[in-house]
Amino acid sequence: MTVRIALDAMGGDHGMSVVVPAAWQALKQHPDLELILVGDAHQLRDKVGSHARLQIHHASQVVEMHESPSKVLRQKKDSSMRVAIDLVKSGEVQACVSAGNTGALMATARFVLKTLPHIDRPAICTALPTMNNGHTHMLDLGANVDSRAEHLLQFAVMGSVLTTAVDNLPNPRIALLNIGAEEIKGNEQVKEAAQLLTAKPINYIGFVEGDDIFKGKADVVVCDGFAGNIALKASEGAAKMIAHYAKLAFKENLWNKFAALVSMPVINSLKQRIDPRRYNGASLLGLQGIVIKSHGGADVLSFTHAIHEAVLEVEKNVPNRISAQLDAILGPS
Repeated sequence: MTVRIALDAMGGDHGMSVVVPAAWQALKQHPDLELILVGDAHQLRDKVGSHARLQIHHASQVVEMHESPSKVLRQKKDSSMRVAIDLVKSGEVQACVSAGNTGALMATARFVLKTLPHIDRPAICTALPTMNNGHTHMLDLGANVDSRAEHLLQFAVMGSVLTTAVDNLPNPRIALLNIGAEEIKGNEQVKEAAQLLTAKPINYIGFVEGDDIFKGKADVVVCDGFAGNIALKASEGAAKMIAHYAKLAFKENLWNKFAALVSMPVINSLKQRIDPRRYNGASLLGLQGIVIKSHGGADVLSFTHAIHEAVLEVEKNVPNRISAQLDAILGPS
């Protein structure tokens, strides 16, 4: 099966300097993959040359990381981000990947591709490592700061379908993020969402707290974008703080330096296991097309993983599977 994906070559903090080498890496890893680099054609040709499975599509504008979504929609209709999404809409490619402005990407993707039936709001979903050597999918991570219980139900269905598709889990465990595991805990939004999930034919296991996210208690953790984004950024900050103090400790004296040298294989193994770059590539679920958001500061390895996520979702036909499951659970649209 040939998979065609458009890459926003100008988006993110590093643009072409990351996207182009990541494209080469992805082509090596996926023999049936074809890529279209979207951006300034003159600059791209200087970096890329010619390749049978790597094409260039010109776009005259670039979306800056600070620009508002409304401004981008009005004034950046020929941006590399917009053109990449347009290629998904036209069917020329099956997915697109961008490290650009998250708000602009979501707004543009929703405007161009529209949402699936039954979906009021798309959600951002990504995989996070867990202590049982696996991972959990969490959504929403920032697309919707205010969500009703019905939206959380939609998020749960979408996350369940994605997890079933990419992890080959037939009945993933779904949990709601809450301030406690007891039924009496939480606000009305979460309590109502729990009632809705309990009444549907999905594997809802109840509430989990923030520290449960990384324990592997659930395969899908559902929350609104406000709580999800805070939880994600807080965990990233905690990981950086631990790494910072570990480095300082190893440098304190000669004995600590020797201990660091001896323990280096263990440290490297740990770094590889929890390396956030290997989990890069958040899905914008709920759209009539596949759009993958890479971290804005992604390096080559990170962006390559985002491309891999796009390939996987194309191969697993994720949007159609979400639509079918929504019809099965919520009724025909």
